[in-house]
Amino acid sequence: MRKTIYLNIELCVGCGACVVACMDQNDIYPEKGQASFRRIYKMEEGEFPEANIKYISTGCLHCEDSPCLIGCPTGAITRDETTGAIIVNQELCIGCHSCAISCPFGVPRFNVNGKMEKCNLCLERVEVGLEPACVRVCPTFALTFEPLNKLQETKESKFALNLMTTIPKVGTVR
Repeated sequence: MRKTIYLNIELCVGCGACVVACMDQNDIYPEKGQASFRRIYKMEEGEFPEANIKYISTGCLHCEDSPCLIGCPTGAITRDETTGAIIVNQELCIGCHSCAISCPFGVPRFNVNGKMEKCNLCLERVEVGLEPACVRVCPTFALTFEPLNKLQETKESKFALNLMTTIPKVGTVR
């Protein structure tokens, strides 16, 4: 069964553990100008005294219709049939940036050799039954590794719950 990484924005505190785990897992060194495949964005909304801060941990979504895969002219980008992870074969990458132009989320990045690189869903971990590194270290469980349809089910149940709380009970007058 294919799984993907989900973020519960209500639980993310922006601690950066996922970013560090990603860098460790993928041997990424910021001092060499390399950036983590996972990023955290801070979103502020409202004004004092009603201001809120939310954090969004982002990475490759390993899209079902993967524009980067479709946009790659050399076949360097493929989908792992077992896990559904979108992976890059740097031997086939010509550094044309078609994937970067195609991706609406700005995920593909290019290394010093001009080859595309991105999150591979920690394929080496997932293949042996482990969670991706970012999910494994999340202290608030904001990141989870769930089946693809889990998000749809969660949205449907939240909608149903909200609907049930807004419909007047029998015998009540508004």
